[in-house]
Amino acid sequence: MTMKRSRQPATESTGSDIPYMQCPPSIREFREIVLGYYRTHGRDLAWRRTTNPYRILVSEIMLQQTQVDRVTQKYPAFIAAFPDFPSLAGAPLVDVLAAWQGMGYNRRALSLQKCARRVVEEYDGMLPQDPDILATFPGIGSATAASICAFAFNMPVVFIETNIRRVFIHFFFQEKSPVRDAEIIPLVKNSLYRKDPRTWYWALMDLGSVLKKKIPNPNRRSTQYVRQSAFEGSDREMRGKIIKMLLESPGMDIENLVQNLGGEKIRVLRLLGVLEKEGFLTKKADRIAIPSR
Repeated sequence: MTMKRSRQPATESTGSDIPYMQCPPSIREFREIVLGYYRTHGRDLAWRRTTNPYRILVSEIMLQQTQVDRVTQKYPAFIAAFPDFPSLAGAPLVDVLAAWQGMGYNRRALSLQKCARRVVEEYDGMLPQDPDILATFPGIGSATAASICAFAFNMPVVFIETNIRRVFIHFFFQEKSPVRDAEIIPLVKNSLYRKDPRTWYWALMDLGSVLKKKIPNPNRRSTQYVRQSAFEGSDREMRGKIIKMLLESPGMDIENLVQNLGGEKIRVLRLLGVLEKEGFLTKKADRIAIPSR
């Protein structure tokens, strides 16, 4: 005997616009839910109004570890300052980092400029349309490489990121914990709307974003879930302060920097060594600065 699949809108737990399925939906039902939600509630974001590969690359790097609202504020000014691969590749690092301020994770700005230089030097200014090649670029893993190909080239690639993961766990793994990405990937592949992968992934991401606000986060049941460590007092916070001070006071002497950062000399010297190795700064005698190139 075959049980009849039933569905029940859970207006109390998920909100009236997001259905809760008592049983996992069919692929067809799932597509209808995701695309239907997007048709009504899809976000109008600046980087969705273009298929320019450079602009897509910038937006995807920005979105790796920064909330959409913050990227929405910073993206237009960054694009205005560096409108294409050659302008970013040739810009002084100090200018790139200044434009990046407020985004956090400054390493991404450094990686983004390295990507631009590689595109200019090795690919005649044209971003490769190959996720395997893009995954070898600085700061770009396999998921970001695939997302760039989906959004810039409408390529039917298969990938998972945090919002996509959240949607699939919510609809297909209601009672399961933990959930491995290896279990989700076949569903991502089978449900992919190949007629328009770009819109499909936008829709998944928008639905995943709102799910986080409406229900207990399904991603907590993922094996990939890691609670972010506290920012206050962390090395990450200190690194950001160092970069900010050097942008405001180029060529600052080390002792003055140490004092401005609370006098933790051993810690500051350790972080300066790391930042120098990564290419963020140069030291000359007792002074440090962000290099022009």
